Amino acid sequence: MLRHDMSNERLTSEESLAANGRSFHWARRFLGQRMGYDAARLYAFCRVLDDMADGDIAAGPARLQVIRADLLAGRPGADPAYAGFHDFMHQRAFPPDVIVALIDGLLDDQKPEVALANETELLRYAYRVAGTVGLLMCHVLDCHDEAARAHAIDLGIAMQLTNIARDVLEDAEMNRRYIPGDWVGGACPATIAEAAARPEGPVAQQVTMAVKRLLALAETFYASGRRGYGYLPIRAHLAIAVAARVYRQIGVQLADAGHAWHAGRQVTSSATKAGCSLRAMLTLTDRFAPRRGLHDPSLHSSLQGLPYVV
Repeated sequence: MLRHDMSNERLTSEESLAANGRSFHWARRFLGQRMGYDAARLYAFCRVLDDMADGDIAAGPARLQVIRADLLAGRPGADPAYAGFHDFMHQRAFPPDVIVALIDGLLDDQKPEVALANETELLRYAYRVAGTVGLLMCHVLDCHDEAARAHAIDLGIAMQLTNIARDVLEDAEMNRRYIPGDWVGGACPATIAEAAARPEGPVAQQVTMAVKRLLALAETFYASGRRGYGYLPIRAHLAIAVAARVYRQIGVQLADAGHAWHAGRQVTSSATKAGCSLRAMLTLTDRFAPRRGLHDPSLHSSLQGLPYVV
């Protein structure tokens, strides 16, 4: 679920990244010129797709369906956003089925009420809207080892779980509940939004425990994502490690605040980002360890049938 305050179709790639992706914009400086530019271009396209799904671009949902059909048919298409991305897509060999999976996740967000039932639905949703971006980033970062894909998926999922934990109240006010229903007694989004005014009440306490559980699950996926850094070129390793560390910090701060989901969004300061960047550099020592660890297949037991899930 990509956050935004405006339509991004008229922004340049760099403007879109700076305006909407603060953690990623910070990490982008660790990439070289070509990878940094390509990463910003991919990010900007994904943001435009999200604006379309949300209806923040005129006829956005209809345009998104056209792009989806063109991707499935292997056509360049006439939509200007897709036409502008098409050559880049082929230069970087982005898999069309991965972009289709991303679009499907974005379209799922447009239901009158989003209320995921269980952890399986949560992880499949997180794969679609963020694990897919991890897969696409492999192509931007010159990471072609097939074994890296599972770790890229997991890092995207981890970041999305952090995002969900941060935005529980904001999402509930938009009639969305990404926390599994069976973690919170089936409380609907409206009930969760109302419970924010009574943090000591039973519903609010259930949600607090669910946020704690969500962040613990994210930690498992961050650990798997880290095991994939060694597949990346060294500058890409550093940039992704920084992005992950900065984004993970949101969850760290939320945990330090007692998982107070009702108290407003956690944000990271520039000083905090700098500290996270220094700690991320320590992951470079992983490159001198024995061969990268094998991926834990149990992490993908809920994801069977999705692109590049083995």
